[in-house]
Order: sequence, then C-alpha cells, then structure tokens
Amino acid sequence: MSAEQSGFYKFSHSENLMPQEEKLEIQSGCASLTIGLPKEISKTESRICLAPEAVKMLVENGHRVIVEKDAAESARFTNHQYAEAGADIVEHAREVFVADIILKVAPLTIKETAVVKDRQVIFSALHLSNQSKSFFKSLISKKVTAIAFENIKDKSGAYPVTRSMSEIVGNASILLAADYLSNPEYGKGEMLGGFPGIRPTEIVIIGAGTVAENAVRTALGMGAFVKVFDRSIYKLERIQRNLNHRLFTSVLQPKLLESALQTADVVIAAMHSANGRAPFVISEGMVQKMKSGSIIIDVSIDQGGCVETSEITNHLNPVFKKHGVTHYCVPNIASIVPHTASFAFSNFFTPILLKIGEAGGLEKYLMQDYGFCKGIYLLNGIVTNKQVGKNFNLPYQDLDLLMAAFG
Repeated sequence: MSAEQSGFYKFSHSENLMPQEEKLEIQSGCASLTIGLPKEISKTESRICLAPEAVKMLVENGHRVIVEKDAAESARFTNHQYAEAGADIVEHAREVFVADIILKVAPLTIKETAVVKDRQVIFSALHLSNQSKSFFKSLISKKVTAIAFENIKDKSGAYPVTRSMSEIVGNASILLAADYLSNPEYGKGEMLGGFPGIRPTEIVIIGAGTVAENAVRTALGMGAFVKVFDRSIYKLERIQRNLNHRLFTSVLQPKLLESALQTADVVIAAMHSANGRAPFVISEGMVQKMKSGSIIIDVSIDQGGCVETSEITNHLNPVFKKHGVTHYCVPNIASIVPHTASFAFSNFFTPILLKIGEAGGLEKYLMQDYGFCKGIYLLNGIVTNKQVGKNFNLPYQDLDLLMAAFG
C-alpha cells in the first residue's frame, strides 16, 4: 500500500500532524509593512529616518515605503533617488499617514496628530520637556502605539540612537566652537587649536560620556588643550583609556571648575541625566568671570541645559551673548549635518523594520526584543511610560503586564 493510501497518512493530514520544524515556519509568517516618511514641518529639522539605500532594501523584502515629496531635500536626497529605490512619492502628508508605521525625526505636531489614523505606529523623538497633555490625549484617543527612539536600548543596555547622534554632536560641537571663536562679532577672531608660538586654545568639557569623548578626539586633533570634568571617576578613567591619551581630568569641584572656566576659550557642556533634567553645573556667577568672546556650547539644552544662563535657541537663530560670552543652545545639533545624521538613523531603523516584518508585526516583535520595548510610551493608546504618566497626570500601566494580557 502506498503512503498516500495509508490510514496514517490520511489521519496525519486530518489532525494536522506535521513535522514541528515545518509547522513553526508556517506559524511565524512574515508581515508586509507599509512605512511612511512625511516631510518634517519644523524648518530647523533637516534629517530623515531612511536613506534611499534603506528604502531599496525594505522594498526588496516585500515592504511598501511612502515618501512625501521633497521630504529629504534638506538632507540632500532627491525624490528621484527614492523613486528609483522603489518608494511611492506622494504630494501631501495625509497620503503618507495612510501607512501602518510612520517614521519621523521630530515629535509629531498637534497639526500632524489630527491626521494620524487609528492604531497607527509612530516612531519619533519624544522630547518630553517640550510636550503638552493635549499631545498625548490626542494620540491616546486614536489608540496609537508610539515609540521614542531615543529610549530604545540594545542588548548591551546602551541607547544606540542617542549614542550615534552623540558621536555626531561631539564632533560637530568643536567645529561649531571653531566657527564662532574665529568670528569677530561673536568670538575673538582666533583659530581654534594650536599654532607655533601661540598659546593653544583651552577647551573645558563638562561630562565624560559619548559626546565628550568625540569632542575631545576632535579637539586634540586640532591641537587644543582640553580639560574634562565629570562626577564619575569611572567615566574619567574610561575616556582616557578609550582615547589612549593622558588628559587633564577632574571630578566636579566648584572651585577647580571656576578656575578652569576663567582661562577657557570654549566650554562644551555635555552632562546627561537619566531623570530627564540636566543638572546646573555652571552658575551665572561663573559665566560672568569667563573671558569676553569665549564660547559656550550647551549640548545638554534638550534636558534644560547645564549652564544657568542657557536659553533654548534654534538653527535659524542659534546664538546669543550674555556677559560677553557667546551661548550656542540648539537642541538638535546633529541636524546641521543632515546627510550624515540621516544615514546614522537609517542604519538603526532598517534592521529593526526588517525584524518587525519577519516577526509578523510589531506586537509579535515586542515579545522578542526587551530593549526595544523601553522606547514604547504608548501601546494601543495606553500610556506605558511612568514619567509621561506622572508629568501629565495621565493613568499609566506596566508594559510587561499589558503584553502578557495581549499575549
């Protein structure tokens, strides 16, 4: 008797007795995603989340990408490049917001929340200190799932988006300082770095994280003399070890810091706080004692700033002078190099989107990546971020319990 005629063969098909490997493969079918890239409304945001090469890879893997016309113009990517990569180019933002997943750099504006569809997935920055309760209530009413990409963790516990942007900001902060230091109106008409027979530029850096490490590397390469202050001995040791260079380092002692500020030509304030508010390290009195024409780049301004005299500025009006000291306090410094920064975003988002598709959708992917879940602050309209709930007096629930219920 042939296998096809046997009773066991008929029984196995009727009872769905299949080899486990084959059954698992069928159960974990891939999902085809529709991904939207709207044009940033803010005139000071020039980055985009996916480069054309990334779009090509996503399309080749069965996903659809919708790009608003001229969305990447400021990042120096053309509509033609995206069309060649397989994207659908559309005229209006509302045509982008039909997508299942929206990728943005800046947080949604109130105007954009109006065109968000029910149960949409939004990837963007959160910028919690700049948000309002009405912003969250609008997303809650539409049962949106929202992910703050700066809060996503990798397997090592690090924040990959924050780290990549910090690397760019560290380098860019020194280049900005060089530009303003040489400016006769805002600086002293001096070249940043070292030159034979002339005292080298003195740069004080507050903080010893990723921004500081990249700022130090660039400053040393230009011949400057660098002093690094931080509260953590471990971080100070790490920055010297990573750079393989003996630096002037010190724990944050007010008198020693004040003395260093009085001779500094440039100050890079780059202290980060896990609590969402950067600590004031440099008082107004310290700023008053700094040299006229010196430069402060307050990288921590997105968390309120490390310098008491700092006030948020933007790329259209990036600096102001106070007590004779030029302050640069733009939150999204990386946007001054939008082409480079967009590639950094693209390198992060592309593998995540591919994994979400392979998992069969976002909710299934959440079961696989605990670090990714750290970025979620709304899940199907339910607040899952404790800080969002407390700051805006909104009810919130534990994400793990919610996911268990959905499972």
